Parts: sequence; C-alpha cells; structure tokens
Amino acid sequence: MDVSNQTGLVLEGGGMRGVYTAGVLEYFLEKEIFFPYVIGVSAGACNAASYLSKQKGRNKTVNIDYIKDRRYLSWNNYFKRRELFGMDFIFDEIPHKLVPYDYHAFYSNPTEFVIGTTDCLTGEPIYFGKKDYEKDVLTVLKASSSLPFVASEIKFKDRILLDGGISDSIPIKKAEKDGFKKNIVILTRNVGYTKQPSKFHFFVKKKYPHYPKLQEAMINRYQKYNDTISYLEREEQKGNVMIIRPQHPVEVGRMERNPIKLERLYQQGYQDAQNLKGKLLEWL
Repeated sequence: MDVSNQTGLVLEGGGMRGVYTAGVLEYFLEKEIFFPYVIGVSAGACNAASYLSKQKGRNKTVNIDYIKDRRYLSWNNYFKRRELFGMDFIFDEIPHKLVPYDYHAFYSNPTEFVIGTTDCLTGEPIYFGKKDYEKDVLTVLKASSSLPFVASEIKFKDRILLDGGISDSIPIKKAEKDGFKKNIVILTRNVGYTKQPSKFHFFVKKKYPHYPKLQEAMINRYQKYNDTISYLEREEQKGNVMIIRPQHPVEVGRMERNPIKLERLYQQGYQDAQNLKGKLLEWL
C-alpha cells in the first residue's frame, strides 16, 4: 500500500533502542506499507535505509546478529580509535561485504529520504535529502549516527557534523515544513518518558571547547526533546499524528550489547505495529 502523498514517516534515534523501530519497519515492509517521505536521525535513519531498499530482515541481522562482534560495539574500539561503535565496520565493511546493501533498490525507490545531522559550528540541525547526498548516503548516515564523546565528527560538504539527535531528536517540524501535515511517528522511548537535564556540562565544554554553539545545543537538548513530545501528543489528539512507541519502560540502553534484550525489543516493535494494523489503516 502506497500511502497518500500527504503522509510522512518520522523516526527518532536512540542508539540500540532503534531495534524497536527496526521491528516496526519490518512489519511495514512485510505488509508493503510505504510512504512518499521518510525522515530520521541516527539509528532511526539507519533503520530507514534498509526499509527503503526493501531488504527484509537486514536490520535485524545488522543490529542483533552482529552485536557481539567487538568490531561493532566495544571498549576495544574506544581504546583504539576513541569510538565505541566501530563506525568504519558499520558503515563500510557491513554494507559493502558482510550484509550487502542494495543501493540500486534504494535509489530506485521514489520515496524522499531526509537524514538529520547537527552542525558543530552552529549547533543547528542540518538536513540532507537525496539531491544533497546523491550517491553518498552512507557518509550522511554515519554523520547522523556519530554520537558525541564516543565518535568523531564527520566532514561533509564543508560542514562539520555530529549526531542528528543533538539538535532535533524527532524531526516532526521539518516533515511539516516539507509539506507533510500528517505523519506516523515512531519513538524509541515509552509513554510518559521525559528527558532530564544533563549532569555533564563540564565534560561537554571540555570535550568541545571550539564549538560553543554545539555545547549550547547539547545542554538544552532535554528541553527541546520534552517540548517536541508535548507537541506530538497535542497533534495526535488533533488527528495529525499517529505515534507508535513502546508501551512499557524500555530495558535496552543506547549502548546495549545483550542480544536477548535486543531481540525482545525488536519483537515488541513488530508486535506493536501488528496490533495497530487496523487503527493504522483506518488513520491512513
């Protein structure tokens, strides 16, 4: 089912909590539910890529089957390269050798795919659509997924970029600005979750002394996140947004390496989407 031209799909990030989104998207893929516009940040954007290339099971293979591989996520990576996630392994070896990514299917897909990043110099969100990244989608996905403190900044098109979730964790306003007034929004935090102020202001300033605007964005992130959740819930009441999110507190952390927990959250996402099928089709 191709959704009407007025409906978009918005995806939150969340590190390994993104396996929830992967489960939801797997159900969409199986039932052939597709959207004309998809926007995501960090893990949300990464999971969207395999959904848009229509590779069933790929997100599960990449995010769960490889989680015990030290090249994927480990302190060994950090000690060697100052990054917990093995960014070259995830964005080069996996898509090009181990679990080949279907670039032809992705670029043949007419869906517009927007990826959110954060500009280190301005602290503002920078969004890249297909016409911006063209054949270099993996570099932008890498930038969107480069978490502060545990990954390096990525240079792309004269910008210095980091994790898209810093400046716009749930890019609903961008989707609306792009003309999509109705949106399905997949969140990776449970109902009732609110983000608390960071207690690591000192470390933020020490780590990024040359990026005062980035510091500001990181310090204020909690407020923007909570304001966005409030906005989404108001829009849901108006019928402009349908939120899909875990109904119970999520036990999976951003850096989770327990495949059993990850599998459980993945299945929860799949099951939640399946349970919402009737409501989803009616809403659409």
